[in-house]
Amino acid sequence: MATFGAVGSNHALATALYAREVGLECTCFLSHQAQTPMVAPTLNAHIRNGTELVRYGGAYQNRLAILREALWGRHTWVIPMGGSSWLGTIGFVAAGLELCEQIKNGEIELPDKLFVGTGTMGTAVGLALGIALAGETIEINAVRVSDRLIMNSAAMRTLLRKTIAMMRALDDSIPADLEAATNIRIRDGFYGPGYAQGTDATDEAIKFSNDQLGLTLETTYTGKTMAALLADMRDPEMDNLNFLYWHTYNSVPFDGSPDKPLDDSALPDQFLKYFKN
Repeated sequence: MATFGAVGSNHALATALYAREVGLECTCFLSHQAQTPMVAPTLNAHIRNGTELVRYGGAYQNRLAILREALWGRHTWVIPMGGSSWLGTIGFVAAGLELCEQIKNGEIELPDKLFVGTGTMGTAVGLALGIALAGETIEINAVRVSDRLIMNSAAMRTLLRKTIAMMRALDDSIPADLEAATNIRIRDGFYGPGYAQGTDATDEAIKFSNDQLGLTLETTYTGKTMAALLADMRDPEMDNLNFLYWHTYNSVPFDGSPDKPLDDSALPDQFLKYFKN
């Protein structure tokens, strides 16, 4: 099994952990990112798991050469970055349906706007489709947290349409015009200088969430998402709207020192810089 992500990717780590659980080896092709407190513990978790880690990046031809060298002749299931294939997206179609069931049962109020961090788009697209299938019109505010080469309106439409096509291939009761019923708004204004790099608004959102909500956020996804929500809350034209924040931060604690790798030889040399010693 193989997948992709940045060095601090929770998706890549989760893929590797689940692969090991069912007896499969896993190769993770990881790219550099800004230093955050969780990068080193995440890499150590890969080392404990026995994940094969490969430095990934550069121009297209270089990335292709890396893939060929690592995977040639191996029978490998390749999972897209972020798990955002049509099949991965289906998981959040179910989540959107579950949310609407909770609204129907009176467990939560119907939100006008739902805010979710969006890197490879599977979460936002799946939620939008599930909510549309349930007949609700909640606006999904997809807060962009990855580069526009990865997260953009054209790529989102492609994932949306492919997921609908695959669902209809399995169940012809899925409406052919489901795309028109989805309500996604891409929020570009909170990305900042780069992936995993915060802004003043991100820092404020993280502090607000910790102080007022007892909720831990981070600079890659959730801090930027909360920053978008807080900005809208301060807009007087939105005073009467109901907002829902969708939390995507990993809640599982990591063991292992962030100061040094558990095994230098298990890491590409380029990844040693994420450790203090």
